[in-house]
Amino acid sequence: MKLVTFSKKGSSANTPGALVGEEVADLSGLGYPSVLAIVEAGEKATAQIAAKLAAVPRIPLADVTLQAPIRPPRIFCVGLNYAKHAAESKMAVQKVPTVFMKLTSSVVGPDVPVILPKISTQPDYEAEFAVVIGKPGYQIPAADWQKYVFGYTIVNDVSARDIQLATSQWTLGKSFPTFTPLGPSVVTADEIADPHALAISLTINGETLQSSNTNDLIFKLPALIEHISSLTPFEAGDVISTGTPEGVGLGRTPQRWLKPNEEMIVTIEGLGSLRNSTVAE
Repeated sequence: MKLVTFSKKGSSANTPGALVGEEVADLSGLGYPSVLAIVEAGEKATAQIAAKLAAVPRIPLADVTLQAPIRPPRIFCVGLNYAKHAAESKMAVQKVPTVFMKLTSSVVGPDVPVILPKISTQPDYEAEFAVVIGKPGYQIPAADWQKYVFGYTIVNDVSARDIQLATSQWTLGKSFPTFTPLGPSVVTADEIADPHALAISLTINGETLQSSNTNDLIFKLPALIEHISSLTPFEAGDVISTGTPEGVGLGRTPQRWLKPNEEMIVTIEGLGSLRNSTVAE
């Protein structure tokens, strides 16, 4: 199931839905006010939706605007988590995951312009595979990781490198408004047979700049879920963005920074594509 948040043309109201081909099934009549509420209700909610999906109203996808599918309580991000990206960044492979946060105020959905801030001259892109946590948990053993995964989504971890790397604390340099495009849907875990074998890529204006596979992750989902939950309890709806592969602007020669009027498309096998353009502040 591919869960989305949408608004009808001319309306600002956000509604939970499910993508069904070129249509959106309107789930607002099933008692769940948001995708986050569906995540919190877990298997009970997804079973109810599956049973009633054929009967709920459908709207053509062209007649709605997709928002970020979920507004997560927290966004945990993992730095330098692809072996080849660590190499291009000229940094040693980490012994424990490097985890930082992105502020939820930076989350936007598909087709929302990413605003390049005036204060930065080095805005960069990062295609990332993200996991959506399905229920609260603390000190979760790696062997139990699947019990806590609701589904998966796409994140573009946009970063102002000059701000980010001016300090050892990365959060603010990665949390400007619009710096966390997320979506277009949350794909439930049952649709992804192996999250560690997914093609991941990013194009800008049709040019492929990142192309890899989640099998290159250094710390995979069992290790990430065990590590993060050993330090802080998870909440339902938390997102872990697992890191970016090689090919970012920072690691290129010459370095390649985002410019206004560019179109970024992140594509992950089984999850679809997340498209956002860039605009100057």
